[in-house]
Amino acid sequence: MDLFKVNYNLFSKLSKPLAERMRPKDLNFFVGQDNIIKNNSVLKNMIKNNKYSSMILYGPPGSGKTSLANIISSNSDNFFVKISAVTSGTKEIKEIVELAKDNLSMYNKRTILFIDEIHRFNKLQQDFLLEYVENGDIIFIGATTENPAYEVNSALLSRIVVFELQSLSFENLKNIIDNAILNDEIIKTKKISYTEDGIQYLIKLSNGDARSALNYLELIVDNIESDEKIISENLIKTIFDKVKIYYDKNSDKHYNFISAFIKSMRIGDPDAVIYYLASMLISGEDINFIARRMIIFASEDIGNANPNALVLANSCAESVRKIGMPEARIILSQCAIYLACSDKSNTSYLAINRAMKFVKENGLEEVPDFLKSSITISKLKEEYKYPHDFEDMITGQEYLPEKIKNLKFYNPKNIGYEKNFYDKLEDK
Repeated sequence: MDLFKVNYNLFSKLSKPLAERMRPKDLNFFVGQDNIIKNNSVLKNMIKNNKYSSMILYGPPGSGKTSLANIISSNSDNFFVKISAVTSGTKEIKEIVELAKDNLSMYNKRTILFIDEIHRFNKLQQDFLLEYVENGDIIFIGATTENPAYEVNSALLSRIVVFELQSLSFENLKNIIDNAILNDEIIKTKKISYTEDGIQYLIKLSNGDARSALNYLELIVDNIESDEKIISENLIKTIFDKVKIYYDKNSDKHYNFISAFIKSMRIGDPDAVIYYLASMLISGEDINFIARRMIIFASEDIGNANPNALVLANSCAESVRKIGMPEARIILSQCAIYLACSDKSNTSYLAINRAMKFVKENGLEEVPDFLKSSITISKLKEEYKYPHDFEDMITGQEYLPEKIKNLKFYNPKNIGYEKNFYDKLEDK
């Protein structure tokens, strides 16, 4: 027996993070997600019968996506390959597909390709994957925290099953923590217990994320004084005060920081904007999420005061998607400063809100006859006057329905580019 190999295997196992050591090996030890693995669910039957369709596991961080993939790996006689979309590309996928073809021809076994963070693949990379999923060269399993409807190509989505996971409940997380305290080879030797306020606070910090719960537990145990065995709320706060813990993207701070970022752009404070942007980037916030919020801001808060803001924000989002970190930070910074320093107008946002509110409350009015397209000119009481045939394109016709012709939904600001709209409408 190779004693060096035995020693390595033992050391490797014990040196892994607690969250990795506690990953379940089969469904009997998997906690939560009853909606997709209980009774005769599709996913449970796939695992039971060792017959898999390509799928995406979609859910928040720490909900069990990777653990389910590992369970599939452990309970399948197929070959299993795991990669991350952050570090891999089409070249690696092509190599895996060639290997999968060899496995099928030589061993009569299929290959399951698990791609973590599949939303990090761009459109071209996803299109490249599509061919091999469609012809069955591989069984594809993707994991993502982002809604596949927005982040995964529709062609790929139409050929797979999407399973949605939920944030874990208080009881789910308590069971996971209890299991670690009682059964982990390292922690069980320390005979750790907790107070009621301690477990409540620890689970609150974890925010539905099993990985965070176990990471925090390990951090606490590693920093606990030798004569202390009980985890309390005060102990957790004391330990966390000594170490810097960046926010998790599924926590309240995720919403607080993006809110502060948006509000700082709205008031036009570029220093505050860059501080909150840096905080989000260092904490691992999804750069595509930040870019999408900037697109919304460009239309909602800047609007026609500077129409170029929307063009720039959209260009920023496309560039960020192509480039990735760390260089994406520069693109985000440039766009965020531009948006912060731009003239602001929310009149387009207010106009559509007013109009939609009015329609919901009052129903639809009849479209004026001359604007209809379903009747012939000869039946019109009033003919449509083509604006280009009139000076300054003023025809004298009222385009709003008769009953509401005096309503005003859009009120432009006398600022930036929108000043042109303000002056034009004031002259009418």
